[in-house]
Amino acid sequence: MGMTNTLTAPPTADVLARLFAAAQAQEAAHDREEAAEPDGGTPPVPEEQLTALERANARQDAYMPVSAEGGRLLYALTRAARPQTVVEFGTSFGISTIFLAAGVIDNGAGQVVSTELSAAKIRAARENLHQAGVDGPVTVLAGDARETLADVPGPIGLVLLDGWKDLYLPVLHLLEPRLAPGALVIADDSSFPSVAGYLAYVRDPAHGYVTVSFPVEDGMEISSWTGGN
Repeated sequence: MGMTNTLTAPPTADVLARLFAAAQAQEAAHDREEAAEPDGGTPPVPEEQLTALERANARQDAYMPVSAEGGRLLYALTRAARPQTVVEFGTSFGISTIFLAAGVIDNGAGQVVSTELSAAKIRAARENLHQAGVDGPVTVLAGDARETLADVPGPIGLVLLDGWKDLYLPVLHLLEPRLAPGALVIADDSSFPSVAGYLAYVRDPAHGYVTVSFPVEDGMEISSWTGGN
């Protein structure tokens, strides 16, 4: 008997294909611009001098998506962990959210709570989720994750950290008291230098995680919460 999953069926598969194509085209255009301006044009203001909202608004048109392989990994982990609540830090255009929501839908239970600062991205993400047919279990919260995620009820069974790298650890600390035993915490772009402090934390056994570095695109750190001391 052939088994289907939400990911491989329309409309979800069609929307993901469209979003990945748009993200690739954007990246190619960006590379062409950089090649045309070898000196880089006007130097940008260093990101660390901007607030999280200023950074979000500066990047409101940038897809910055999870890779297709990373997305399938998120779906598979959601199916395996069967989380009651999934929390995503950094909705962007909703590509990773679609993978998480598809897993929750195919599990037959659960909810996805995502959070995003950019109002333009929130509008786009909600529309993409709707077109993909997976918006049912998803709530997209507008604002700073350190505030929007403060009241998400536990137990939280799966967390995706994919927003500003310097906020990975503060967001994890915020959610930690509500993590279910064995909860999965997935940090995207784990190869970036700005994630080093987060990695040092989850890789220290004293903090209660069993963690593994997973080689997908820019790296994912997959950590299971063992319940602390």
